[in-house]
Amino acid sequence: MALSCASPNPSTETIVSPLSTPDASALPLAGVRVLELSDGRGEMCARVLADLGAEVTLVEPPTGSRARRMPPLVDGHSLYFASHNANKRSAVLDLSTPGGREALLARAAEADILVETLEPGALARLGLGAEALHARNPALVITSITDFGQTGPYRDYQATHAVLMALGGVLARSGLKGQRPLLPPGQLAHETAAVQAAWATLMAYLQALRTGRGDHLDFSVLDATVQVIDPGMGVTGSAAAGRSALELAPRGRPPMGTGYPILRCADGYVRICVLNPRQWQGMCAWLGDEHPFTDPSYGHIGKRFKVIKEINALIAALFRDQPAAELVREGQKRGVPIAAVATPAHVLRDEQFLAREAFAAVPLPGGRQGLTPRGYLFVDGSPAGIRTPAPELGAEGVANEAPRPTHGTQAAARPLAGLRVLDLGVIVAGAELGRLLADQGAEVIKIESSAFPDGLRQGQGNEAMTISFAQGSRGKCSLGLNLRSPRGVALFKQLAAASDVVVSNFKPGTMESLGLGYEVLKAINPRLVFAVSSAFGATGPRSRSMGYGPLVRASAGLTALWRYPEIEGSFSDSTTIVPDHFVGRISATAIAALLIRRLRTGAGGFIDVAQAEAGLGVLATELLRESLQPGSVGPRGNADEFEAPHGVFPCAGDDEWCVVAVRDGCDFAALCEAIGRRELLADPRFADSAGRVAHREELEAAVAEWTAQRTPQQVMETLQSQRVPAARMLRLDEYLQNPHFAARRLFRTFQQPGLAAPMITEAGPVAFSRLPEPELRPAPFLAQHSEEIARTVLGLSEAEIEELVAEGVLETMGAELRALLEELPVVKAAA
Repeated sequence: MALSCASPNPSTETIVSPLSTPDASALPLAGVRVLELSDGRGEMCARVLADLGAEVTLVEPPTGSRARRMPPLVDGHSLYFASHNANKRSAVLDLSTPGGREALLARAAEADILVETLEPGALARLGLGAEALHARNPALVITSITDFGQTGPYRDYQATHAVLMALGGVLARSGLKGQRPLLPPGQLAHETAAVQAAWATLMAYLQALRTGRGDHLDFSVLDATVQVIDPGMGVTGSAAAGRSALELAPRGRPPMGTGYPILRCADGYVRICVLNPRQWQGMCAWLGDEHPFTDPSYGHIGKRFKVIKEINALIAALFRDQPAAELVREGQKRGVPIAAVATPAHVLRDEQFLAREAFAAVPLPGGRQGLTPRGYLFVDGSPAGIRTPAPELGAEGVANEAPRPTHGTQAAARPLAGLRVLDLGVIVAGAELGRLLADQGAEVIKIESSAFPDGLRQGQGNEAMTISFAQGSRGKCSLGLNLRSPRGVALFKQLAAASDVVVSNFKPGTMESLGLGYEVLKAINPRLVFAVSSAFGATGPRSRSMGYGPLVRASAGLTALWRYPEIEGSFSDSTTIVPDHFVGRISATAIAALLIRRLRTGAGGFIDVAQAEAGLGVLATELLRESLQPGSVGPRGNADEFEAPHGVFPCAGDDEWCVVAVRDGCDFAALCEAIGRRELLADPRFADSAGRVAHREELEAAVAEWTAQRTPQQVMETLQSQRVPAARMLRLDEYLQNPHFAARRLFRTFQQPGLAAPMITEAGPVAFSRLPEPELRPAPFLAQHSEEIARTVLGLSEAEIEELVAEGVLETMGAELRALLEELPVVKAAA
């Protein structure tokens, strides 16, 4: 029965594992055939599908994919290609010829999914658009990944990581007060967007399996950047005390982070995350008995943050002369979340990552071997990651002979309609996962209690609803259940018997200590998919350590790279909550894959996602390079190592900035024409990339002189008209006025009981497809649906419910909140 709250429808030795090929039939997407056409971006989407067992064939021109030539190069071979195209096959087709196009159509007729990352409309111009492909295969799911989408005013703009960071609202919140904005490290936009694309693709594929009708997904990397990295209209971390990202975003750069401080120690830096009362008790005791903050009232995050600078000064004095390893051990003993700030070299030797076989030894052409992150997750106890190296051009290998999925003829509905999820997720990563599943039609029951509330419910006062909780739990039901009682555990088992998915991001071992580990629940319901995520994973020496996003970034090498290279200790990731939203998508993608496998086998499965390994994954190319060229990977700031000019430039106005990102000689020539500096083209010093990089300062001074006389919008429009990647730095309060976001229907509004103003939230994972838009329903108050769930799902009588409430097993919503809800009008989502 559907509920009323649900939609109606460090070691010194680096140890790695050799590549191996497990039984194909055991992999979740075994039997799924994927074609990929790429122009050198977005390859990680198909790599994720391949990691999960799909047979992915990269279709390349006779000269090979552009990704084979992308830097960094070692011995002439692209490390980007090696890290992003493992587990794939290669087929050579010349799509400029009739024979090549016909061959692609023939392959598409036998495929389940086609992922393409060509320029908007490129396939249609070849006569290979969605209409032609669906004429050959009506059930084919086509995912078109472009930087800005197939529609919208920015459709034909040129993008790089810098451009996406600027327009995605990330750059405006990165850097330190008094400094220019700072680009985050790596290629966060494309790496995180790739997993969201995989999630959307599998939702469309589930829909196709149900209906027999395929889809064409118009997927924009910019849209995903806005939703996945640091969403302005999404869940915020615990330190936000329930406030939205918009409320927290300063006009300029933020000061050095105080909520998740990075503190100097004897041999480097450590970071701590003291958030809940129990963690403060541990830190308070560590400081001793003489400091002025021993009053128990400082356990409340709101009061503590009013004097956080003074508290952090005391902690800094305590840590200054102690080595990082000793501080981490002591913090773990006292229950204080803490991590060392690791460099890429340290990451490759980290004992936790090595124990979990987080790195794969990847052979490169020429006989060399490097280390790269194996993959994003474990399935049924084994890593779902690299098994075979990136293919040689035209090497198709042996086809996967696993049984093919079959398609049905049911009526269209949301892909997860009819499925029940028990949601034990908390804070950002946990909340986001349950919300993603609810958006796609699942009935999501959030299990919680007033004794152990979700940290997102904690605001600055005693409010019953916070903006952050509403963003992460809209569309869910709430069941107040005491899992510390035997009867509460028994009721949870009863729920699990009637559910499809259980999700949890408690510290590893918690579910087992409650008697609710996977093996117990599997015995009750063999079809159950159980997904857990934690800071460092369910196994390994630090598996039981408490962790949050800031500690994950520190451990995975992101924090060490996210700083100004010329300013020691200028770590600038204090306001981001990477990788929490990203981890939610990784888990959701894996759940979708196991649900697809369940259609074939009838069995569920176990998913283990380590947030720290998600952090490794977005640095796959960088870590591979560090393993081959020690010391080569460090903070780059706003510069590009391989091309110039590239950076963040001042514009006319108060704290107004833009990015300009030259990719090659063609971009440089167009830039010189656009800014009226044609004489630079005649200077032999700037004739090639190496020369431009060597004289970066001179070139960037010329660009800065030009941009300083123009608004960011003028810079963007002028340079983009010449196909030079450039963008204004967009702030969160400018989102709703942005014409491209409006054209892409990126935001929607709904009314949340307990909050005065309408809520602005993100739409679905892909702007234009046959997937129904999420039905926007309010987030629940604590225990709002306990009685209804007890009656309709557990089959309890009123007398039994009253008895369980009296015993403290069940919790129901208080009279005050009940009265508030009764006074409110019925609310519906506003498009």
